[in-house]
Amino acid sequence: MSNLDQSLKEMMSIDGALGVAIVDYSSGMALGVLGSTKALDLQIAAAGNTEVVRAKMRTIEQLGLKESIEDILITLDKQYHIIRPLTSRNGQGLFMYAALDRGRANLALARHHLRRIEENVEV
Repeated sequence: MSNLDQSLKEMMSIDGALGVAIVDYSSGMALGVLGSTKALDLQIAAAGNTEVVRAKMRTIEQLGLKESIEDILITLDKQYHIIRPLTSRNGQGLFMYAALDRGRANLALARHHLRRIEENVEV
């Protein structure tokens, strides 16, 4: 099993996980997805969230901030969507994406688990 597959399985083990992906934000293509449902097309989510990441990075650059994005949270009526850019040398240009059921997920624990998983992602 590749490290990418293992990372996706760990992401899906987060309470309330509906679907997860690791995405290349230069192309918008998902390198791997797990847990897609009829209600959540992870390929479309990967492409759409790429635009979110690009826009936020442009804004940070235009503001002259010497900051990096830890994560981006999108809160919907019934779901949390967490986007976490990878910071390791091997992960440059990639982000982790997790869609969580808001009724079952613990947001603080989910963010903690994603941080821990990120440390071990190798592509």
